[in-house]
Amino acid sequence: MPNMLEDRLTRLEELTFFQEERIEKLDAALTAQQTQLDAVERELADARLVIRSLRDKLAQQPENALPPHFMPERW
Repeated sequence: MPNMLEDRLTRLEELTFFQEERIEKLDAALTAQQTQLDAVERELADARLVIRSLRDKLAQQPENALPPHFMPERW
C-alpha cells in the first residue's frame, strides 16, 4: 500500500512539473504575440496618420485641377 501512495505522489509531481513547463512556454508565446501586436498597432497608427495627411492634401486641391503631368510649367 505505501508503494502505491509513493507511485501516485511521484506521478502527481511529474504532472505538476510538466504543467509548469507548459505554462512557462505559453507565457513566453503570449508575451511574444503581445510584442508583435504592439508593433502592428504602432504601424497601423502611423499608416492612419499618413492616410489622414494625404486626405487633407487632396481636400486642399481644387476639384478641377490638372494632374501634375499636364501642368504647363513642366514644358
